[in-house]
Amino acid sequence: MINGVPQLEDLGDLSGKRVLVRCDFNVPIQDGRITDDLRIRAALPTLQWLQQHGATVTACSHLGRPKGTPDPKYSMDPVRAALSELAPGVELLDNLRYDAGEEGNDPAFVAKLVEGQDAYVNDAFGASHRAHASIVGPPRTLPSAAGRLLEREVEVLLGARNEPRRPFVSILGGSKVSDKLGVINALLEVVDGLIIGGGMCFTFLAAQGHSVGASLLETDQIETCRKLLDSGATIHLPSDVTALGPGGKIGDPEAGGEVRQFGRDLPDGWMGLDIGPGTAAEFSDVIGEARQVLWNGPMGVFEDPRFEAGTRTVAEAVAECRGFTIVGGGDSAAAVAQFGLDDRIDHVSTGGGASLELIEQGDLPGLEALRSAPNAVS
Repeated sequence: MINGVPQLEDLGDLSGKRVLVRCDFNVPIQDGRITDDLRIRAALPTLQWLQQHGATVTACSHLGRPKGTPDPKYSMDPVRAALSELAPGVELLDNLRYDAGEEGNDPAFVAKLVEGQDAYVNDAFGASHRAHASIVGPPRTLPSAAGRLLEREVEVLLGARNEPRRPFVSILGGSKVSDKLGVINALLEVVDGLIIGGGMCFTFLAAQGHSVGASLLETDQIETCRKLLDSGATIHLPSDVTALGPGGKIGDPEAGGEVRQFGRDLPDGWMGLDIGPGTAAEFSDVIGEARQVLWNGPMGVFEDPRFEAGTRTVAEAVAECRGFTIVGGGDSAAAVAQFGLDDRIDHVSTGGGASLELIEQGDLPGLEALRSAPNAVS
């Protein structure tokens, strides 16, 4: 764990103490049923350790975006039911975001959260990049610690960032260059190769002078991409693209629209929605030679079966890689789960945005707050 962040053992004797645990139970729910309980199961080592050491445990979490007011759509009841089976005796508060004070970091809301509590544990890695009340508030007054999940996430991701095994290859996908420019710059300082896919690749291709048709394009980032490509860094871009023709609709094969493979140049009206098979093979070769891989962001719109092949092939390459493999949460984690490969990845992060910010900044508001707790060693 990074210096100054207290661990569970630093909370002292917990017999008869009440402990508030910030978890990330922001799980997918359909028709009142949890479709993936990974985030609940990931919190069990911390919750069970606290109980075994005599603590009365109260968990809290956000779920969705209820915008500061109670909304049955974002009820914690399904989570509460699952938690009662997996960790009997752990109480669960209502959705934190039912109160606008959570996202507003309102001191009055913090005071309500910590009332009657003797200690605080942050095990919500996926929310620790946000300076919300339940993340940064309790450590101001309560003895605090990082839970096992948060500890492991930081250990793995900072280890990858600061002491990488080489060759270190990072794979970045997703929609926009602007969203990931900070992490691109941070990674280029430490990686041996950077693979770019997803919608963001088209701005890079445009910077090379290619026509991208109707594909996602950030014209204000073309010059930035050109400078990155001219920097001498090893950046791998697609050599072919799977595209949807005019009249087609993403996610709706019945709407028509031809699907075709092209090279790096697309005709007008055609939208690139996945890397092509040649690119997938090339990317797989690069991944196969790595001793450490960090992947964040799909290679295409993998939710549409017409455009899942690139992401699937890259996911299989990461799973087969003999180096240490990390999938940085979010859509990438959803993809490896969809393809049944998550158990073949060394570390699947529970936080997409948090993992990127930790790689980029080397710190998170949640960690900074824990280092300022009354029991932290300066």
